[in-house]
Amino acid sequence: MYAVVDIAGQQFKVRKGQHVFVHRLEDEEGGSVSFEKVMLIDNEGQITVGTPVVSGAKVEAKIVEHLKGDKVTVFKKKRRKGYQKSNGHRQYLSKVLIENITE
Repeated sequence: MYAVVDIAGQQFKVRKGQHVFVHRLEDEEGGSVSFEKVMLIDNEGQITVGTPVVSGAKVEAKIVEHLKGDKVTVFKKKRRKGYQKSNGHRQYLSKVLIENITE
């Protein structure tokens, strides 16, 4: 069984027991969170597609930890002009454990 769910503006295909890295959530580590924007549910081949969401369906998860992702380097250059600029950042993420999918 899997579901396609909208978490913090992004869509993820999730299964029970799966760890997912999502944009930083405001809840605390160890807390439970419920996502109700479920777009699709596949239950042993029986597919339910929402318009745009499946009514009554939700995905329950637990926030395992908050962390920062790998460094992303942004490098800009214009040839023959002597212009070079280097910049970078690390994205704030939350590691989420999917505990249950209900229809």
